[in-house]
Amino acid sequence: MLRADHEPAPALGDTAFSEAARQPQANYAALDLGTNNCRLLVARPARGGFRVIDAFSRIVRLGEGLSTTGGLSEAAMARTIEALRVCAGKLGQRKVMAGRYVATEACRRAENCTEFLDRVRDEIGIELEIISTAEEARLVVAGCAPLLHSRIPYALVFDIGGGSTEIVWLRRHGSRYGVPEILGSVSLPFGVVTFTERFGGIEVSPAIYRAMVAEAEAALQPFEREHGIRREVRARQVQ
Repeated sequence: MLRADHEPAPALGDTAFSEAARQPQANYAALDLGTNNCRLLVARPARGGFRVIDAFSRIVRLGEGLSTTGGLSEAAMARTIEALRVCAGKLGQRKVMAGRYVATEACRRAENCTEFLDRVRDEIGIELEIISTAEEARLVVAGCAPLLHSRIPYALVFDIGGGSTEIVWLRRHGSRYGVPEILGSVSLPFGVVTFTERFGGIEVSPAIYRAMVAEAEAALQPFEREHGIRREVRARQVQ
């Protein structure tokens, strides 16, 4: 939700696509604030979906140092607020009718997330929604669904972020635009920021790389065993 001198834009929920179809000239927005990036898309309904009319992306590293301090640093919050200020400007310029503005792993974990959200609301006018790992997985699936091949029954979807990686195991039904069935999902605390900090920076020796792979494999094994993913991959039933 955007607060400014004009009326707030209502939240964009699951009925947005049918509502948008009735208002073809309306503009809608999606904002994703992660541990590493701040991304914004503004789109207008078009035949068969949406047409992007504006976009913004900036590396903000909101979760920098979070794994060691437990909180968001002042520098990281300041960087992020400046990026969100750009987003708010675009939302106003495009006269966005409705949108959904979400925050993920860094805000889920930070001890001072409430303070940060209050600052964003008071300084920028954007109401950020912290979503659960399950909701993050659901949104990942919604975004990927039109890309899945209808003749391959299963799909394994990875969403690698700055602070976490969401993995979703799907059963794909026949309709290209149908909703896949989520058979299972897991959120692992491995992202481009958290892994970099945990293993000592951007210089990765062969030994460090092997340690990273071993940790990821160990974390993935329970999920793989639960769903028998390896068997389906060997049978070439997975995309």
